[in-house]
Amino acid sequence: MTQYYRPTKAVIDLTAIEQNLQAFKERDGKAEIIAVVKADAYGHGMVEVARKALETGVKWLAVATPDEALFLMDNAIKANCLVMGHTPAAFIPVAQRTGIAVAAISLDWLALAAEAVDPDLPSLKIHLKVDTGMRRVGIQAEEVEEALRLIERHSFSFDGLFTHFATADEDRNDLFQRQVSTMASIVKKINNPSLMVHVSNSAAAIMHPELAFNAVRVGISLYGIAPSSYVENNMPFALAPALGLETEIVHIKRVKAGETISYGATYRCEQDEWIATLPIGYADGMLRGLQGQEVLVRGVRMPIVGRICMDQCMIRLPEKMPVGEKVQLIGRQAGAQIRIEEWAEKLGTIAYEIPVNLTKRVPRIYC
Repeated sequence: MTQYYRPTKAVIDLTAIEQNLQAFKERDGKAEIIAVVKADAYGHGMVEVARKALETGVKWLAVATPDEALFLMDNAIKANCLVMGHTPAAFIPVAQRTGIAVAAISLDWLALAAEAVDPDLPSLKIHLKVDTGMRRVGIQAEEVEEALRLIERHSFSFDGLFTHFATADEDRNDLFQRQVSTMASIVKKINNPSLMVHVSNSAAAIMHPELAFNAVRVGISLYGIAPSSYVENNMPFALAPALGLETEIVHIKRVKAGETISYGATYRCEQDEWIATLPIGYADGMLRGLQGQEVLVRGVRMPIVGRICMDQCMIRLPEKMPVGEKVQLIGRQAGAQIRIEEWAEKLGTIAYEIPVNLTKRVPRIYC
């Protein structure tokens, strides 16, 4: 077991991930759950999360890049795996050899893939990505028939069909309805019951179980984070947050009234104050915009004061506390809670960005 000497760590609750998976299984009936573990499982640790997902009966994993798929294989993760993003032609023979499924994202891509395939290897497994309104990658709806002809002509293994909703995490809207209608007509036209059809991301899987078809992709909510405040306020079941971030006090001093804290002297003590130093900073993913954000000490909220440094930050305490006192930056302590969403609001961003920006310098500890 690796020994970590700095007390800053992210604690990942794998039981919470299992609980969230079970909630989606109950919500979406017989639909296959595709666990999305891209971006190092949204910062939670790809290998460990993948193992837990497979233990709970998940058969499919999804990643963004070929390298992520190979990383799973290199770590003895044996599962069906889909690369949802762009796959370069050089990876096509590797995908054939390993059985990794790839997304067909355009007619041009299909032509390049046809040139790159090795005829002596198994057929290339393809999930056809249709752009129904996201306008990121994917063939257009009117190109589906041509794509199917190319797939058949080149003997690709046509295993899946999918799209991605742009506004599934918002109240019902015209774009979402157009995407649903477009995809439904395509599925009806293809009429292949054995095809894996997955249109739902986390938001759609939560809010629209009628769209489950025979598979759903569970990404951000696998980790206990709602895709948006709208979804969180209207979802029919609770999610269990999987990530906690903690550290401890490494230094404390009494600072006199009028003295300033940290770079730029942006915080001035109004009276004599106890100021404690924590060993975490923006090099760990605790960005400078979090100045003023609160942390938990003994279950009580304490503010971060002064600019956050690369490796350290300071908090104000009501009294002297010992070096080694535990501090919760995200998660629960003594009945109180700091949520990832608080950090996101403070930084003017979305909750997705918070865990993926926790750097490798912060060890992930699993429980």
